[in-house]
Amino acid sequence: MTNPMFDLTGKVAVITGSTRGIGKSIAEQMAAAGAKVVISSRKPEPCAEVRAELVAKGAEAIDVPCNISSKDDCENLIAETRKAFGRVDILVGNAASNPYYGPAAEMPDEAFVKIMSNNVLSNLWLCNQVVPEMKERRDGAIVLISSIAAIRGTPVLGAYAASKAAEAQMVRNLAIEYGPHNIRINAIAPGLIKTDFARALWENPKMREKVEKSAPLHRIGEPEDIGGAAVFLASNAARFITGQLLVIDGGVTVGDTL
Repeated sequence: MTNPMFDLTGKVAVITGSTRGIGKSIAEQMAAAGAKVVISSRKPEPCAEVRAELVAKGAEAIDVPCNISSKDDCENLIAETRKAFGRVDILVGNAASNPYYGPAAEMPDEAFVKIMSNNVLSNLWLCNQVVPEMKERRDGAIVLISSIAAIRGTPVLGAYAASKAAEAQMVRNLAIEYGPHNIRINAIAPGLIKTDFARALWENPKMREKVEKSAPLHRIGEPEDIGGAAVFLASNAARFITGQLLVIDGGVTVGDTL
């Protein structure tokens, strides 16, 4: 029997970047908890494929392609969700980009602007779209997917880390703004997770060995390690949690790095 504290039956969840990796896992886990899910990413074909997979398992799901760099696309995502399901109860901002890997001194301005726009501004657009109806109902949950890069220095992921730190701060700010309306806004900071997005890191033997050695659990993460946490933050089990950055990294940030 499903624990009612974690039950999302009747809730509508919009999840960006949900055709693979962490986003797909979140969609799968929220659907398993009873939510109606909206699958979204830039390309239509993967969206349709994931929706079909979920429907085949008995879930209620639609797919709405969305390029998060486009405000019009973000507005359409929410509009199509309301057209299909009538409401948005849960927003998960997972989609992100990182077109540059290297020292800050060599970073093109366009790369920095793209990273900050896609990873921060797009989530603000989406939050602003869903908050009004959540205020009316005095109920809603927003989860942004940040990164442990938000709390650690890096010589090669500077703009990405800055964008993830900005996400975490935006969560704190919005939690204060909308807490009086019973809207909970939190972030998750994954460590190294075995996804396509992080492939360049976990396929590097030296990097992977370094992470696994420094992590008390001695492994990197799987997408499923994040999906369940997102369900928790969206559920009544987390009804007294807001403005927080939940680190899920196998203990890397508390591990022995000497």
